Amino acid sequence: MALDRTQQPLVRPMAPFVIPEPVEHRMPNGIPVHVFRAGEEEVVRLDIMLRGGIWEQSQPLQATFTSRMLREGTKRFSSADIAEQLDYYGAWLDVSASMNYSFVTLYTLTKYFAPTLALVTSMLTEPLFPEKEFQVVVDGNRQQYLVNREKVDVIARRKLNQLLFGLSHPCGRYAELEDYDRLTPEALRTMHRRYYNIHNCICYLSGHVTDEILHVLDEELGAEAWGDGEKALPITDILPPSNTVQTLFVERSDAMQSAIRMGCFSIDCTHPDYLKTRLLITLFGGYFGSRLMKNIREDKGYTYGISSGMVAYPFRNMIVVSTQAANEYARSVVTEVGREIDRLQQERVADEELTMVKNYTMGDMCRSYESPFSLADAYIFLETAGLPRDFFRRSQEAVLDATADELRDLACKYLRKESFTEVIAGKKCAEEFAT
Repeated sequence: MALDRTQQPLVRPMAPFVIPEPVEHRMPNGIPVHVFRAGEEEVVRLDIMLRGGIWEQSQPLQATFTSRMLREGTKRFSSADIAEQLDYYGAWLDVSASMNYSFVTLYTLTKYFAPTLALVTSMLTEPLFPEKEFQVVVDGNRQQYLVNREKVDVIARRKLNQLLFGLSHPCGRYAELEDYDRLTPEALRTMHRRYYNIHNCICYLSGHVTDEILHVLDEELGAEAWGDGEKALPITDILPPSNTVQTLFVERSDAMQSAIRMGCFSIDCTHPDYLKTRLLITLFGGYFGSRLMKNIREDKGYTYGISSGMVAYPFRNMIVVSTQAANEYARSVVTEVGREIDRLQQERVADEELTMVKNYTMGDMCRSYESPFSLADAYIFLETAGLPRDFFRRSQEAVLDATADELRDLACKYLRKESFTEVIAGKKCAEEFAT
């Protein structure tokens, strides 16, 4: 039968689906490995997670630069050797640090897993943090900092976190220019000695994983103990101070646009209301058909895009609204955000709109778990957030079971205008923005 393109296809609600779990493997030295065997392409990804990140650092930039400098020279390989071999084998390497973990991620062809893993193992176990390369990396990042600190979106994001968490909290403390001068290679060696060891290491291996790949991993990274430190202690909560500033304007006289960032603390990922509240925030501003997009982008034309989301930090989450708009529209954007909050609190969501956001959210979940690499990302999120593996099943149930009355009640409980702190960075166009 020929396809009739004049007829819209039927829209059917998505049914719950099962998310594959990893196969558990343990290296001879005790490092756990979570394995996702899937995919036709002969590519594998190795994620190495090490407990110890920004939360544990003793000075700004220490955790980030410790991971960044891993690729700048080891006892066996110079920085040039590492770069040349990664290029030769067509591999890609990423190093980073989050609040409570440091990460090394390797993408490589299956047939070149052994030589590229040898590079990574040397980087993890015997980095040198050489002075010459250290100065080059610091100088480059210092220049990037000088550029970024003038961007209105960066200013708004940092100021909001500083207001909510406080300047001394790990989530509100940002590096300043003088911190680049205070950093030393010895500080990085100290961070490495303390946290880079088998007791703090967890691996995720995904893609075209063969028995030979696991054997190489055991022989190269898992045959012996490495690292002198001990298992990192669980991080402890630091209570943010009370915030007395509800609105802050940061003047940038040459700004073509203003960055607007609004946020408040909310429930964390373990709270019984979290999953349905997350659906509410998606409806509010979490996808292209959201309330904020329809009003502020499509109807008013104040911005090209505006979004809301729940941002996870250790021990507490934030609801954040962010956008950029012409300077003269900044106050109007804030006003319209408040109006959309009022609507969610006062009116039931129409059945058609609720069905749309449910279908979008279920489809987004499905896309997030469709490949071995995205599955690894999903389970790494569980690891870093300390969530159980039934979180994915409960997420689907919460989306499918949510009602319009529940979303209205959740908006009244957790989406309150008086709880939001507003930061606008841009060119002053009204006296009401004065600090």
